Amino acid sequence: MKWPATRISDSSPKSFGMYEKAAALAENGADIIHLEVGRPSFDTPEFIKDATKKALDDGMVHYGDFAGEPALREEVVRKVRKKNDLDISPDNVLVTNGLTHASYAVIMAAIDPGDEVILLEPYYPQHINKIELAGGRIVKAALNKSDNFTIDPEAVEAAITPKTKMICLVNPANPTGRVYSRKELEALADIAIRHDLLVLSDEVYEEIVYDGNMHISIASLPGMFERTFSLFAFTKAYAMDGWRLGFIVADARFMPALKKITVNDVAHVNVFIQMGAAAALAQGGEVVREMVAEDKRRRDLVCQRLNQMSGIHCPASEGTIYAFPDITTTGLSAQEIADGLLENAHVVVEAGTFYGDAGEGHIRVCFGAEPYERIDEALDRMATYFSNL
Repeated sequence: MKWPATRISDSSPKSFGMYEKAAALAENGADIIHLEVGRPSFDTPEFIKDATKKALDDGMVHYGDFAGEPALREEVVRKVRKKNDLDISPDNVLVTNGLTHASYAVIMAAIDPGDEVILLEPYYPQHINKIELAGGRIVKAALNKSDNFTIDPEAVEAAITPKTKMICLVNPANPTGRVYSRKELEALADIAIRHDLLVLSDEVYEEIVYDGNMHISIASLPGMFERTFSLFAFTKAYAMDGWRLGFIVADARFMPALKKITVNDVAHVNVFIQMGAAAALAQGGEVVREMVAEDKRRRDLVCQRLNQMSGIHCPASEGTIYAFPDITTTGLSAQEIADGLLENAHVVVEAGTFYGDAGEGHIRVCFGAEPYERIDEALDRMATYFSNL
């Protein structure tokens, strides 16, 4: 008997980076400060919990709509029309178990064995396994490192072959903290249209932007809605990472194939938590603004203090909960710095190379997963480490 299936044995192991190394130290009693885990430190707002509890108390415990509860999809429509400038209906919405599930459904429905998917590098690595499981091939197009990781249209064009099927976009960008400009997105859209490519647009950080930067959904550009899968989640903006709740917005002609994946995978998302999500969209504006303001306060602390450390240059993150400082003048590799900070300072960051070769010379620092005071302590430890280099 052959075990496991080839699509499993031929795909790369799923890695959680430095978290696994840090866990071993923590088991031995080390006081570890986690600046690598990409999750919010806030509790889910009470009004979201209350709406979920009410749905449960009201008996919302049976099978639901395969595409998602109508009340939630209606709220998604209102939100997407207002925030993302997309004129959609509930038929364009599919509720999923988080953005991870959404991207899995899109990739499994779209990618045939041998199809190529372009990732903008540094990339979000968790999309890679899904592409491999579908039998696809990953092709990397480097962002312009000399210009703070802007999209390089020439690099994207050079990565295209007759087998290219999709471009994978993360905006705002993990790990770099960029919020792509309209000009950058228009250049990418022009490439997708000319080469008849699909676009997977991961927009999980859409609410977390700073300093007047504006998140733009690439699907809102002319000619792009009919080829774009816009993926969203409640994970970051509403501090609902453990709820596992997101949604796909796409042309209705894509929905039957997407639902063939999700219905066979999970049937549908837990029904009563969808009422909490509906409340989040309907009532959550002020709460989100408050959490983003605190994220900005932490962003300012991290970027200011990193720039004061020997050998470190850290541009201000335009969005997300990540800083991506340049550590090249230390003379050490990104992985050596990440390992050194863990071993000597008990601070966990990710090496930039976890996000592809183009991430060399950088580390990713998450400022969203720990309270302000704890981040300040981590920065004290980091300053000591870098001064000792």
